[in-house]
Amino acid sequence: MATKQTFRSFAELIAASDRPVLVDFYAHWCGPCQMMAPILEQVNTQLKGKLTVVKIDSDRYPHLASQYQVQALPTLMLFKHGQPVDRIEGVLRGDQLIQRLQPHL
Repeated sequence: MATKQTFRSFAELIAASDRPVLVDFYAHWCGPCQMMAPILEQVNTQLKGKLTVVKIDSDRYPHLASQYQVQALPTLMLFKHGQPVDRIEGVLRGDQLIQRLQPHL
């Protein structure tokens, strides 16, 4: 399960993490985003301790969506040491997502 945390900035969140950070840019009204929620829970459980999963509501934080050129929802971005290393747009099955993330863990 994702935990709610507060950070002074998104940059602090992704730079301060000692493990890769998977960011889910989503919106409440987005059907495919709702489909990704249980998949992300599964991935978070299976990769516990190897990955941090963070959800960013693109309606509440449009400046972040714009900064990272998020044009489709859901968009998943994997950050390592504060830098984006992978980007996934759309819905993937849990096993597909884990396979895609493995080389970066």
